[in-house]
Amino acid sequence: MPSELVTERRGTTLVLTISDPPTRNTLSAQVIAAGIEALGAAESKDDVRAVILRGDGAHFCAGGNLQGLLERRVEGRDAQRRMLEHLHHFVAAIRAYPKPVIAAVEGAAAGAGFSLALACDMIVAAADARFVMSYAKVGLSPDGGATWSLVRALPRALAQQLVWLAEPISPEALRGHGVVAAVVPSGHAFDEAVGLADRLAAMAPNALASGKELIEQASGRSLAEQLGAERDHLLDTLFHDNGGEGLRAFLEKRAPRFS
Repeated sequence: MPSELVTERRGTTLVLTISDPPTRNTLSAQVIAAGIEALGAAESKDDVRAVILRGDGAHFCAGGNLQGLLERRVEGRDAQRRMLEHLHHFVAAIRAYPKPVIAAVEGAAAGAGFSLALACDMIVAAADARFVMSYAKVGLSPDGGATWSLVRALPRALAQQLVWLAEPISPEALRGHGVVAAVVPSGHAFDEAVGLADRLAAMAPNALASGKELIEQASGRSLAEQLGAERDHLLDTLFHDNGGEGLRAFLEKRAPRFS
């Protein structure tokens, strides 16, 4: 039976759990389709302020199912191309999603599981979690936007080392490079992610969306282009109801009530 995606609400947070513990939560077409659908449905819901992506049990996600890859070799390139494009649609949806997406990582985040964690806005990891670009161990190259994310977050030599040697890297090492936001004791990644999501839920959602869009597009723009984008976003947030509420609350020395 292929893995499934379990969805639940924790207050204003949507929790997406990749579930197939016997395979360390490998990805399936069903998980990917459900993830895309869940993000699309939640985007317009004002009472959803953040998303947490996690794995069921002791591991985050072991990436693609190797038996499935072998079967698609028999089916031909088109079958695997469709699966890859489906996965990449999910990654693009996470990157474009206007609300915070937090990965809560316990155990292994391997292959496309590592790629999915990198696609999220923030990663909270257990101290004994292990991140590995495992593709080279089976003679493959990365997918899921891994190389795009790695070269933007790490020195080129380290990114190359992770891709070529397929050796695990610790969450502490990734935190040193700003890839992981928090490292917590084993078994506490989800609780820490929930706390972080609750903090973000108290912020102005339109301002969070603007900040995410600005950061996402900054590397592809010149300074002049980015300055123009920051101008436009600042004007939009200033003249939004939340901008007025935030300024008044600060001057009145009270907590803001953002909509």
